[in-house]
Amino acid sequence: MTLNQLRTFLAVADRGSVRAAAEELVVTQAAVSASLGALQKSLGLQLVRPDGRGLRLTDAGEAYVGFVRRILGLLDEAGRAATSAADPERGELRVAAVTTAAEQLVPGLLRGFRRDHPQTGVLLEAGNRDRVRDLLDRHQVDVVVGGRPEPGRDVRVHAVRLHQLSVVAAPELVAAAPGGAGLLPWLASQTWLLREPGSSTRSSTEALLAELDIAPLTLTVGSNGAIRESASVGLGLTLMSRDAAAQELAAGRLAELPVPGTPLRRDWYLIAHPGPLPPPAARLVAHVLSQGDFHPAKSLAIPPASPPG
Repeated sequence: MTLNQLRTFLAVADRGSVRAAAEELVVTQAAVSASLGALQKSLGLQLVRPDGRGLRLTDAGEAYVGFVRRILGLLDEAGRAATSAADPERGELRVAAVTTAAEQLVPGLLRGFRRDHPQTGVLLEAGNRDRVRDLLDRHQVDVVVGGRPEPGRDVRVHAVRLHQLSVVAAPELVAAAPGGAGLLPWLASQTWLLREPGSSTRSSTEALLAELDIAPLTLTVGSNGAIRESASVGLGLTLMSRDAAAQELAAGRLAELPVPGTPLRRDWYLIAHPGPLPPPAARLVAHVLSQGDFHPAKSLAIPPASPPG
């Protein structure tokens, strides 16, 4: 097998057809078919099968594609590591962050990092939890800022920062909330604003509603900015990062609601693959730990999830 065959197979797996893979790779469809056929012959396995006008992975292909992604990602990472070793300050830092961290936390960290290392390029990818996890698994980024990694994931935690989620709403809505035994029925009667599926904040909201044993009407909004605005004009309640809501809370456009079990502690984690970091990523870790908000992880083991409250 060759690297060209692996890249061709990955393009077919991602795009779902020979034609689309050929367009991505800027080669002929015949070249894609030949490369794919040669790879399957060398393995003695069928990796794809016809699916309408396209192709879909076989079970063998599904098992194989994850390794191919990591192999190609590691090769790219190796090239970047060599470039950084030859000229450390001119390397590229590749960071992925979940949406809230990308909007509220990472820009401040990168501002200081760029001041100290102006020759280092920076690539920042933002997305929900699933997207960010996928980028790290594919070795397409060097470090990730996000929530607690799932138990059993083969990652190294380099730093941790306190992060809390609170229920917020428009001040007039919070003022109307009853106290005591009337609060839970009132919470169940309100509209709750949710992030998109795959967001860790959405998962935390669903866990909180289950803990409260209520099933309110929900509205999926999809971004922190849209949720902040929707909540501030009275469209509903939402569980939101205190980092994301800080300005609105300070300005009085949002207010916290004392919901049982909140605030939830969902710390920020700076994680990477095990092993040596590329020089730019190692400098970022050192910079982050020097700022005081992040603290070194006590061990490489991922701590168990804490219950709400």
